[in-house]
Amino acid sequence: MRVVTWNLWWRFGPWRERRKAIHSVLRELRPDVVGLQEVWATGDGGDDGENLAEWLAEGLGLHWAWAPSPAPERWRRRIGGEPVDIGNAVLSRWPVREQATLLLPAPAELADGRMALYARLAAPSYDVPFFTTHLTSADDASAVRCEQVSALAEFVAAHRGDTVFPAVVTGDFNAEPDSPEVRLLGDHALYDAWTHAAPSAPSATWNPAGPNPYARIDYLHVGPPGPGGIGRVRAVRRAGAAPVAGVWPSDHTAVVADLSAG
Repeated sequence: MRVVTWNLWWRFGPWRERRKAIHSVLRELRPDVVGLQEVWATGDGGDDGENLAEWLAEGLGLHWAWAPSPAPERWRRRIGGEPVDIGNAVLSRWPVREQATLLLPAPAELADGRMALYARLAAPSYDVPFFTTHLTSADDASAVRCEQVSALAEFVAAHRGDTVFPAVVTGDFNAEPDSPEVRLLGDHALYDAWTHAAPSAPSATWNPAGPNPYARIDYLHVGPPGPGGIGRVRAVRRAGAAPVAGVWPSDHTAVVADLSAG
């Protein structure tokens, strides 16, 4: 099973060209499940009435689930006030059996509608409990992110269900691997897939100033494998780390993990 997580950089930069580059990367990867952050959508009052997750899903032949932020105003101010929504999404080879959202806790000065999205995916032999999230980005907000991770862990536990496949938690955590908030996921038996990467593999996933990433802040975490090693991480790497037809898909790279399907 191939799983991908990717922050798509919302409507920043040359977004029309970038969405084509994103589609090209995902088409080449042929993922089974994708967790997406900073997904844009327009509707009432929008200029084109589109949802990027839906557009990608239709082009790739995948099912999809979408959760818009309930507080997009601060994001909209960064693009001149355009009425564009932002949220998380899941693309899946299998139908979405159920979904739920969690508004992550944050103090008023940082409350910009960050969420976690859960989608239960109806794979042929078992359901896959899949989650994607986007934690607050303030540099000095490690304590807030720790609170968000604790809430996320409770959310995962509440929706984990009785399937044999482990929980898969993806997202942009806006924190590096040795941070308290990322280590806290391990305390909740959610393990960083990147420990299975080749030692020489480039690991950084983001750079706010340009296309060459310098920090790893995007993650794919998996619970303990099920019977017979179901859900065990077999390999992990980056993708989307080069221009497509001269266009960088995002200011983040994707993280790709191959998990044992049993």
